[in-house]
Amino acid sequence: MRFSSRLIPQTSEGRRQLAVAGVLLAFAFVVMVVTSIVLTAIGEVARHANILDDGRSRETTNGALKTFRFQLKATLTDYAAWDDATRYVYAADGAEWIVSNFGDMTFDSDLFDTAMIIDSERNVHMAYHDGKPMQVSIDDYFGPAIWTLFDEARKPDTGRDPDATGFVRTPDGIAAVGISLIRKKSGEILVKEEDYRYLVFARHLDNKVAQLSRVYVIDGLHLAPPEAESAFSVPIVDPDGRTLARMLWTSRGPGDASFAQVRPMVLVAVGIVGCFFLALLLIGVVAMRRLKEDETRASQLALQDRLSGLLNRAGLYAGLEQLVEKARQDKSDVLLLYLDLDGFKEVNDAYGHGIGDQLIRGVAAGLKMLVPPGAMLARLGGDEFAVALVTRRIDRIADRLSQNILEFFSEPFVIGERVAIVGASIGASSSPMGLIASEEALRRADLAMYKAKESGRGRFVRYEPDMDVDRQERNDMEVDLRRAIEMEALYVVYQPVIAAGGRRTIGVEALVRWDRPGHGPVSPDRFIPIAETTGLIDSLGLFVLRKACLEVLDWPGISIAVNISPGQFRNPAFTSNIQRVIQDSGIDPSRIVLEVTEGYFIQNPARARWTIAKLKQLGVKIALDDFGSGFSSVGYLRQFGFDRMKIDRSLVAALDESPTAGELLQATVSIARALGIPVTAEGIEKEEQAIALELCGCDELQGFYFGRPTSPEQILARLQNEGGKDDHTAAA
Repeated sequence: MRFSSRLIPQTSEGRRQLAVAGVLLAFAFVVMVVTSIVLTAIGEVARHANILDDGRSRETTNGALKTFRFQLKATLTDYAAWDDATRYVYAADGAEWIVSNFGDMTFDSDLFDTAMIIDSERNVHMAYHDGKPMQVSIDDYFGPAIWTLFDEARKPDTGRDPDATGFVRTPDGIAAVGISLIRKKSGEILVKEEDYRYLVFARHLDNKVAQLSRVYVIDGLHLAPPEAESAFSVPIVDPDGRTLARMLWTSRGPGDASFAQVRPMVLVAVGIVGCFFLALLLIGVVAMRRLKEDETRASQLALQDRLSGLLNRAGLYAGLEQLVEKARQDKSDVLLLYLDLDGFKEVNDAYGHGIGDQLIRGVAAGLKMLVPPGAMLARLGGDEFAVALVTRRIDRIADRLSQNILEFFSEPFVIGERVAIVGASIGASSSPMGLIASEEALRRADLAMYKAKESGRGRFVRYEPDMDVDRQERNDMEVDLRRAIEMEALYVVYQPVIAAGGRRTIGVEALVRWDRPGHGPVSPDRFIPIAETTGLIDSLGLFVLRKACLEVLDWPGISIAVNISPGQFRNPAFTSNIQRVIQDSGIDPSRIVLEVTEGYFIQNPARARWTIAKLKQLGVKIALDDFGSGFSSVGYLRQFGFDRMKIDRSLVAALDESPTAGELLQATVSIARALGIPVTAEGIEKEEQAIALELCGCDELQGFYFGRPTSPEQILARLQNEGGKDDHTAAA
């Protein structure tokens, strides 16, 4: 009985204890289950956060490598598709220019550190690295992968540019390498395929990795050997499919860090799990926001011009589409101005690309101050800019903005110790209520800009429908003129130059003429400006000089005057071309008079003095043409040492219109004679004019009164006739 009575209370207490234990166990189980669920959930979230961040790092690293290679490709295209590069790389005497514009630019350049020029037979014509000539061969430096790129660049494919890029290993590390065919900006190549030259640029990645890490916010980004396998890496593969190296980064593990931070609190109280989820949510939002910001930044960089900081062509297209859509919605108009700098090429030629780049940045900064708020400003490449805005006062805004821009360019740019003088030609088009598509509006503005250039530069021109017809006619004429120059289908006529005393023919001026098939004679005033703007003036000018020298060779005692375009004068190979013509023709160089206008001397006095000195070493004479039609500075007569001055026909014509014209002519001739410069007067159409100019002191006379431009046969007959008269006089 006692045993039994003792068991009952023990059983009840045991049951209570068991119940409590069960509750505790259940509670512990629940806590463990809840904690496990919470920890598991947090663990999953942490793992996905790590995956998301690592994925972002992988995509960003891939994007950084692609951008690095794309930047090299863009730089390569700018240098390879360049009219000057075409001119000098394919010229026999262009080595100095090539080294100056390609080799020297590899020194301390952020664009490329290695530059080579190779031909179609894989021969190297120039190789520079970090501003110094390279002694190593191209195969030893780039390896076989370079020829894979070379073959890709040579593939005949009209749907793409003739270039190729990729990563290769060099003795200096991993480099992005590009190969591009050297051609004109228009894509035209004037040499045979077997004479093609290719430009090779390389930009090494090794010393840029830290910069990429900072710019793209990738922790611990570094280069590693190809065998360094890691989940946090991106392979760098050459064109032949070989892995050159790997880009590794340090995983930030934001999920793990968060989990480690909240885990002690979860173990203390499950209630903190809610706070943890909230914190985790905030972390996820921040991470997504950062990813979005990185994507936005990358998109903005893709639409931005690196040199000027303005929008690039792609950025302008994108923004212009938005402006056109906005104009359609609110029934307003889109104004588009297209600017091209006048004289920028001369600045680049005279001072180099470094000064040219600083000038571009200065122009961009000035235009930013001039355009109204809300307007888009873009650099379309080279020396071309565009302004686009939405307005309801399109004519008024266009006139005022264009005038402000032209006034801005009226002042010279001071760059260090250099003074650069450039102007601007502006073309304008509009999209009324957004009805004109952005591409068409840009094409029209470009057309108007070229019309402004053809009309004298430094002016503002609006688009007119007739310009499309003019452009097509001009393009057709350019094609025919190019063919005529290549086939030497032009001819040269000669206008007599008369000695003031005795009225004998002592010289001729060579003038080019063109009978265009299907159109008849074309005025030089029409086709010579086309030759100047399309780069044909060099070939045309040499044709005239060569033809004239050969025809005048057997005319004893007769000098030959040939007009020289500023475009020819700017060509570094100009003196070499003149020397070659003299050697080929066998003419006495002292019989050649090269006539140049004063415009080029005003823009580039130092370069002009150097060129004149070189020409005088050849023995030719230099005449200042059209004196009195422009600036007409006596200072230029003194410092350049001209051998002759030609008075412009406008001063001669003024003899019939103004009583003071004679005094002006007398003063002009007196200044020239005081400087020891003989004077030629042109445009004489009357005997009275000839007498007046002879009395003023002109020693040579020229004009329709003495003879119009005529064929060499008629000039020869004239000379023989004058010789016959002299013989008759002597016999008498």
